Amino acid sequence: MAIRAPLYYSAGNLKEMTSAEVNEIVSQIIYQYSLAPSVALSVIGSGGNIGSITDTRQQAGVMSTHNSSFPAESTTNEPTTVTITYDKITKTTNSGSAPTDSGKTWPCYRTATNNIQAMSLQDIKDTFLHPAIDKLVLSSLTTEQGGTYHINTSNSVGGSTLVDATPIFVNTQADTTAYSDDAAGLGQNYDKSHSSGGNSGTNTITVNNVTDLEVGMTIFRQDNSTLPDKTTNPTYITDITGTTLTLSQNFTGNASGTYTIGGEAVDQPTTIQNYYLHRIDGNNQSTKTPLYVTAGNDLREYVTADFATLLGNALKYTAGSSTDGYKINYSYTSGTNRGSGMADTILTGTGDYKTYQVDGDDYRAQEFPTGTPTTSNTWYLKIYKS
Repeated sequence: MAIRAPLYYSAGNLKEMTSAEVNEIVSQIIYQYSLAPSVALSVIGSGGNIGSITDTRQQAGVMSTHNSSFPAESTTNEPTTVTITYDKITKTTNSGSAPTDSGKTWPCYRTATNNIQAMSLQDIKDTFLHPAIDKLVLSSLTTEQGGTYHINTSNSVGGSTLVDATPIFVNTQADTTAYSDDAAGLGQNYDKSHSSGGNSGTNTITVNNVTDLEVGMTIFRQDNSTLPDKTTNPTYITDITGTTLTLSQNFTGNASGTYTIGGEAVDQPTTIQNYYLHRIDGNNQSTKTPLYVTAGNDLREYVTADFATLLGNALKYTAGSSTDGYKINYSYTSGTNRGSGMADTILTGTGDYKTYQVDGDDYRAQEFPTGTPTTSNTWYLKIYKS
């Protein structure tokens, strides 16, 4: 590895850059990278290519019914876990052209024998490009990481630009205040008339309207026909599209007549925390402008903007396409943590058994989520070089 001290003019004299002055150039090319990163992250609906993370929460057990007594707690459905997968971050790489070396492309330096010669492409990597990548993949969130990404609970972070207003992860829990064992909760009753569908062996039915219905409510007929037994094997709604209900089980006979839909919706979440993707802003660092060797073997100062673009493009290629271990990557599983950890918290209770008698032959029981929030996972966006 050869780290060089580029030459520059100072009051008519040739001077070697100090390590601090070389670092200023590293900071400038990081700024160039930050303007249009070659390894860019964006937020999409689903199917992101850096991996997936999950949010979990409790939901109520499906309501149980009986025509003469409350279903025993030992027979009711326990709360279950809802798992939501988040794969909203996708990576796009646009490296541009590979840097070349004509023999006089890069800044010049003074050799140990006091000769002046152009830096090689390997010298450029060792002096500027690889140190820049080493800074970019640190856990810090300063301008020295400009153009790279981090997670925050806020959608506005000083020194960073919000990538998208859509959260890339949402931590939810069961909203225990939304469940109740009264007429407005467990005792809810909505009668809906069969319009079409509901053939034996299928699990969809179209009803006259879906007003007040929610996914997770139990559906049955009072005479206990055309669906599995409402006491021992209750059926619930898994999807509502238009006026068509998708059920958790198939009809055992052709649907007809009126169906009672009631109980608390099993899944009633509340948002605990949103998490957002941000890109760190760079800093337009001023630098000394180095010299290069012309085709006629003269020394000439670079045009400052041209030199910044030359090295900035070389850094973009390195970040996107390096074959010597300096390519930037993002993951949820490997690398250095970037920004806030994304906590997945879930209630740990075993179920809050509740009952409600609707009328003389409709006894209901349901177990609601309960317990203390516990962190089951903490996810991080991670950055690394490879």
